[in-house]
Amino acid sequence: MDGVRYPVLELRQYRLRPGQRELLIELFDREFVESQEAEGMAVVGQFRDLDDPDRFVWIRGFASMPARARALAGFYGGPAWKASSAQANATMLDTDDVLLLRPVTAQDGFPVPAGPRSGAAAVSAAQSRILATLYFGDRPFDSSFTGFFDRHVRPVLTETGAPPIARLQTEYAENTFPALPVRTGEHVFAWLARFASQDDLGRHVGRLQRSERWRDSVQPALAALLTRAPQQLRLAPTARSLLR
Repeated sequence: MDGVRYPVLELRQYRLRPGQRELLIELFDREFVESQEAEGMAVVGQFRDLDDPDRFVWIRGFASMPARARALAGFYGGPAWKASSAQANATMLDTDDVLLLRPVTAQDGFPVPAGPRSGAAAVSAAQSRILATLYFGDRPFDSSFTGFFDRHVRPVLTETGAPPIARLQTEYAENTFPALPVRTGEHVFAWLARFASQDDLGRHVGRLQRSERWRDSVQPALAALLTRAPQQLRLAPTARSLLR
């Protein structure tokens, strides 16, 4: 599950009806993991948003844009979705918050999983946490920005306990499956970090806030390159999330 094998990714944020997230997660982990992967896509990770009890976040990957069209047509026209779509859709208010992304380089995709996915009966969620940070610009993020990130941002993140495990940016190819909308007209650069626990995530946040280098030089320089404040997603992997 690396950047070479899955160079096209979707970051999907679903707004759910109040109190329906656990129902959707149980259904998703039971019915929508193997059935999607059988069509040639990868369910990279699925998460509870720690800051919004009614938001479900997940990531899936594809070998190419044409492969994405074939895989999505196969799944959404297939038996698993037909059998459970009504139950799944009943939990949802909005599923259109979708970013189409690609790794910044072939080395920036998600790491190979440390172990196999938990079985379909798994119910114990991982203690690990994922932090996804999204930057927004007024133009595509180019090699100049990537160089700035590598020279200035990455070292501070690493020093404070959050070395990025993946870096992604907007995939500008036309949506090959228009039945599922994606956000367009935006320029996004995203990085993700993994923490062993909620406490480790909290320690990173505290260290970053106390970092004079970050506060006095890196953060102001970064803000000057962005059009708005970064969006951060604090995510708890579900029991069957491969990214955990």
